[in-house]
Parts: sequence; C-alpha cells; structure tokens
Amino acid sequence: MAVIWLLMAAVLAAPMARAADDFLDPEVAFRGQVRALDERQVEVSFEIAPNYYLYREQFKFAATGATLGTVAVPPGKVKFDETFQKEVETHRGLLRITVPVEQASGSFRLAVNYQGCADKGLCYPPAQMRADVSLAGFGGSGTVRVLPGRDMPIDGVSGNEAPTTRGVAINTASSADGEGMEAALRSGAMWQVIGVFLLAGVVLSLTPCVLPMVPILSSIIVGQGAGKPVSRGRGLALAASYSLGMAMVYTALGVAAGLAGEGLAASLQNPWVLSVFALALVTLSLSMFGVYELQLPSAVTGPLTQASQRLPGGRFAGVFAMGGVSALIVSPCVAAPLAAALVFLSQTRDVLLGGSALFALAAGMSVPLLLVGASAGTLLPKAGAWMNDVKYFFGVLLLAVAVWTIQPVLPASLALALWGALLVGSAAALLQGGKRKHGAALGGWARKALAGVLAIFGALQLVGAASGGTDPLQPLAHLNGPRGGAATSALPFMPVRSVAELDAALASAREAGRPVMLDFYADWCVSCKEMERFTFTDKTVREMLSAAMLLKADVTKNNADDRELLKRFQLFGPPGTIFFDTQGQELTGQRVIGYQNSERFIETLRGAGL
Repeated sequence: MAVIWLLMAAVLAAPMARAADDFLDPEVAFRGQVRALDERQVEVSFEIAPNYYLYREQFKFAATGATLGTVAVPPGKVKFDETFQKEVETHRGLLRITVPVEQASGSFRLAVNYQGCADKGLCYPPAQMRADVSLAGFGGSGTVRVLPGRDMPIDGVSGNEAPTTRGVAINTASSADGEGMEAALRSGAMWQVIGVFLLAGVVLSLTPCVLPMVPILSSIIVGQGAGKPVSRGRGLALAASYSLGMAMVYTALGVAAGLAGEGLAASLQNPWVLSVFALALVTLSLSMFGVYELQLPSAVTGPLTQASQRLPGGRFAGVFAMGGVSALIVSPCVAAPLAAALVFLSQTRDVLLGGSALFALAAGMSVPLLLVGASAGTLLPKAGAWMNDVKYFFGVLLLAVAVWTIQPVLPASLALALWGALLVGSAAALLQGGKRKHGAALGGWARKALAGVLAIFGALQLVGAASGGTDPLQPLAHLNGPRGGAATSALPFMPVRSVAELDAALASAREAGRPVMLDFYADWCVSCKEMERFTFTDKTVREMLSAAMLLKADVTKNNADDRELLKRFQLFGPPGTIFFDTQGQELTGQRVIGYQNSERFIETLRGAGL
C-alpha cells in the first residue's frame, strides 16, 4: 500500500514541479481581440491570464489607410519599481481600449503594439497584433478580421500612429484597492456591489480624508443653532444634507462616465487637478493653525444668507452644497475605488449599477458625519483651551492629505522630503504648544515623547531624501548594500549576438575545459535589472562564477538573431540563465527562468557544480 501511495505522489508531483517553471505562450497569456464598437470606433481588448500583466506605457496604436483619434488608455495599477526608480503601471484581468477613427478610405489595417510579463519574473518581448477593419461609418461592412500570429515590432508601429492619453496613474497604496472594486463591479450582482462599496466607504471614513470634515460639520451644526441648542433631529438632518451633497457628486461622476464612455478618473487625476486639490487642502490647514479666518466677506455672505433663509429649506441647501464641495476636495484620497467604478462605467455603460455603487461609497464615508449630527451636541467638542490642540491636529492631517494627494506627480525623493518636513514641523509644533501651562490636550511627558519620535523619524526621512531614498516607511533602506559586502562592478560577460557566435563561444570554452553560463537580457526586462543589481553583485556569486565563461545574449532589439537565440532554448523572453558543463552540454536541470535572489542563485550554482 505504501508503494502505491509513493507512486501516486510521484505521478502527481512531476507535473506540478515542471509547471513551476513553465510559462504560457504569449498568445495564451495575452488573448487579444478587435471588434467594431460602433460606426466610427474600434474596441481592442485583452484577456490577461492570472499572474500575468501588460505594461500600460507600451501600448501603441497605428493604422494604414486611416487616421486615428486620441486613444484613451484606461488607468492601470501602479507600483514603484526600485530597479528603474519610477512607477510602472500595469493591467491585469480584462482590459478594453476604445480606438476612435477620424478618417478612413474604406477598409484599413490596425496595428497594436503591447508588451507583458509574468509575476514569476519572465518578460515577453514586445509584440504586435494586427487586424483588417471595415467600419460602416466609412462605407465599410462593419467587420473586423484579426490576422493570425503576432508580429514582433522592432522600431514601433507602422502607419499613422495615434496619440494616446494616459493621465496620472492610480496609486495602489490607497486604503481601498481599485482592482478589487472593479472585480466586485464585474460580478453584476447589484446588492453585492452596493454592499462592497458601502463597506469600503466605512473604511475610508476612518482615514485622514474624511476625519477633517468632522470639525467643519460640527461648526455648521453649532452655527445653525444661532446660540441655542440644536435638536438631535435637526442635527441629523443637517448632517444628512451634508452627506447627500457628497454622495450626489460621486454619483454624478459615475453617471457622466457612463454617458460619455470615457475614463473620467484620469482627468480627475492629472497633475494640474491634483495640484489644485493639494493647494486647497493646504489653504484649509492654514486656517486650522489660525493663520487667518477662512470666510467670505460679509458683503457677500450677508445677501446670500438672507436669500437662503427666505427659501424653504435654504439652510439645508447651503449645507448640501458644502458637502458637494468637500467631496471634490477629498476625491484624490479615494482615487482607487472611484477610478475602478469610472473605468467600469466607461467600458460597460451600466449607469445604474455604477451610480448606485458610488452613492453607496459616499454613504459609507458619511457614517462618522451622521453620528456627529445625530449627537446634537453630545459628541461635539466642548469649548476650552485644549481645542487649540484639536485644531492643530486636524491641520496636520490636512497637510498630510495634501502631500498624499500631490505625491504621485512628484519625484519620489521630493515626496519623501515633504513627509520628513511635515513630521519635523509637527514635532516643533508639539513642543511649542507644550509651553502653555494649562489646557493642553496632552501631558508634558507624553507631548515630549511624541515630539521626539516624530522629530527622529522625520529627520531620518530628510536624510533619506537627501541621499536618494524614496520609501517613506524605510527612508534609509537604499543605503544597505547587497548581502555579504557585494561588489558593485558588473560581471565580465562576453556578448553573443547570434546562434553562430554562441556555438563558437561554447566550442572555445570546451577546448579550455571551462563551464559556461549564458544569461538572456533586455533593457525592457525588469527582472533582468534585478538580477544585475541584486544577484550578480553578490560576493559569493561572483566568486563561484570566477572560473566560468560568462556569456550574455542581449535581446533588447528583438531582431531575427535575437528570436533565433530564444528559440534555440525554447524561451519566450528574458530573463533566462542557461548553464553548460565543461563538455558544452546544457545542464537542463539547473536552468533558471525569471528572477532569483542571491541565496537561491547560490544553490543553483552549487547544483551546476560551480
């Protein structure tokens, strides 16, 4: 019986072990389709396999026999890449791109350039999908035929290239994940979608995006009482009006996206709009610090107040409008779920579903505001000197939101410096406020301890920014060298540009009795850069490779010779590391596909007898 179990385990484990290093064919990993969306628009879609992704910046569109309009590529998912020191934006799952056609003389050929990678570390070469298109708006039959195969572009696309607009990408460090929200929308279940977005709104209500609204709404409720206590019913009604104003702004954005069929998220997240939002938040924070009183002149507010009081529910209308303005100010903080819904609407045009989801998101964000309103004074802060500390706290929160808002369009080191300056400034403000003898919200020892922590971490962030750091949570991580005191110089690779050069190098190594390591590399390959920067610089790795002949096949151009080299070893793309013994025979069991850190690579070298 034990033998049977062992045989079954071996049979099951064999394909699993082999699958760990297998990668999908690019046509399977990225299933592309082209269809006529209407009489003057074409839709290009990609069904991306799990654990694979496409680079947003690599998309290019061109046509022969037609003039294309501006192609709006939907926002993707962003992660800061330590290797390239920039944010890399990617798409996963189902991607739809609308390509407008301005002019065409009957049928024309559309070419789409794209490039993708696998999570395991393999990067595919750039590819091109082509289709013959005939649109009814230009005297055609409204049919599209995708040509078989995938051409490998070398110098871009042929024909009239279309301009593309990408805007500013959505930062995935937001407290709600855009990809998860979009997946929930695609489920199609109305109540499930509403429930997910309502829960996301409740979570967002606990972030610095919404908390600064609490004292603003509190002052509104107190002001509406004209010096008299406000009833719970009236307080709740005012808070509901404020919240409804927020909800209607988000719902209007969703409906507009559904009607327009374009991704409005990118427009809301372009650098100029983000800068305006950040400036508005800084302006509000300065009023919290008592720099000035933020209010309109009495010559303006007087007539407006009188007019609103003459209208039924006029005060509620004013509070409703203030809620709408607040929603515009904090929209960068909820970029991920907001963008997910807008992208979904622009692709499916399901106005009812997307609008309901955004309304639920805003309703969830309004929970603490409704609690404040329903308290009618119970939860409202009582007057006292300690309230200055509360105002300063919310002022700091507003500044933090401003930095968070503008961060995606700033150099990473500059953003890190802003975070450091904010923490150091907060520490100084805490110590300055501690000089008051009475009425402080924090005791002397607690205030000094908190100020010390903020000052130390803020100083570390400033030092990290000055030395080229980018991570606010680990500002000095970039100063740590590779493990084991690795050298920073490159390994002495000899380039091979064709199969013939490779065979000649292998013959030379065989005559000298030297083992060989062949590394496949490309400039557009992120994992290749990681291997160069973190693995090949390791001191132990360099010592173990000192007796081997090191060959490098640079397949950046992806020309015929490059493709022949990849085909020789049945590789879809770099990185790939191939080992040969002293007789020139490949050690197939030690082949490395994708990225390996130095520890794992050392084990691989030992297995190869190096």
